[in-house]
Amino acid sequence: MNLIKFPLIFLKFWYLEAPLNILRFFASLNKAFLGVFSLPLMLKTFFKPWKNEYREGLVGFSIFMGIVIKSLFIFADLLLLIGLVLVEISMFLIFLILPVAAFVLPFIKL
Repeated sequence: MNLIKFPLIFLKFWYLEAPLNILRFFASLNKAFLGVFSLPLMLKTFFKPWKNEYREGLVGFSIFMGIVIKSLFIFADLLLLIGLVLVEISMFLIFLILPVAAFVLPFIKL
């Protein structure tokens, strides 16, 4: 009896349960990435002085330097985040295509 249900159980797992778990994992990975690279913190403190330098005469320079340095960090973080999301999308699509490719590829003549 279970052998008859096996294809349906497999399809339910592969195209319903596993993708949801993969997306949850990717969401957790992205949240950890943002925490490690402190992108939200850089955006919150964008107009504050770098290293909280509030000495007289250095406040303007410190704010400007903070904007410059944080802009570079934000740009680098966004590039890394875009790369991570592209890898996640490609892995997810490969995961979804894999069972179909396993059945179709043996019949393709090169």
